[in-house]
Amino acid sequence: MAGILYIVPTPVGNLQDMTFRAVEVLKGADLILAEDTRTSSVLLKHFDIHRPLKSHHKFNEHQTVELVKERILSGLNVALISDAGTPGISDPGFLLARACAEEGIEVQTLPGATACIPALVSSGLPCDKFAFEGFLPQKKGRQTLLASLAAETRTMVFYESPYRLVKTLEQFAAAFGEDRRCSVAREISKVHEEHRRGTLAQVAEWFRVHEPKGEIVIVVAGAHPAKPANQRRYDGGEEKTAAD
Repeated sequence: MAGILYIVPTPVGNLQDMTFRAVEVLKGADLILAEDTRTSSVLLKHFDIHRPLKSHHKFNEHQTVELVKERILSGLNVALISDAGTPGISDPGFLLARACAEEGIEVQTLPGATACIPALVSSGLPCDKFAFEGFLPQKKGRQTLLASLAAETRTMVFYESPYRLVKTLEQFAAAFGEDRRCSVAREISKVHEEHRRGTLAQVAEWFRVHEPKGEIVIVVAGAHPAKPANQRRYDGGEEKTAAD
């Protein structure tokens, strides 16, 4: 009988964000796959978890997916974790989850820590609908993607390095307009958590003066929806179309 692939979120900051279930699953796993075994060893030691640990990261996942899948098919329960947050969200995990799902292996993803949702909800921007873009391409395709997102009406969520934050905000201002509202969340769930809100121009200026550090999530307001050409309005009691 095949085992189970567990995808287990780990804290993005405060270790108390680890769930009881996540600890229980990791303690019972036959094998734990970690993005960086050195980083994960600290976490596992903290929760007194002593299970076999192997690396599974973006540089080796294409080579290890088939091997891991075969081990699960042989009956092993495997837990996948990343350095922080939920595996598969801008972290390794998608390839393994897809391979297991296509093979008919049970894939259980535990609810838990992620940086994008707290940043989105705390931003003060609409969060009933949103587009998660993760990390933008650093070079090829970046400007094309930004141009395509200029008309996106949903709130947009991006991950970014602190070293590229100001440049990215400047590019957003050029593509979306300097007055577009945004929020930059820094160090979610950590001691120095910060949320800087304002227009793209205002927030870019703040971080030009105050050097950003730590993990960054950028939340940008969507564009105002364009009115359909045949939408009707009332002007002084007279009904007109938007084209009038």
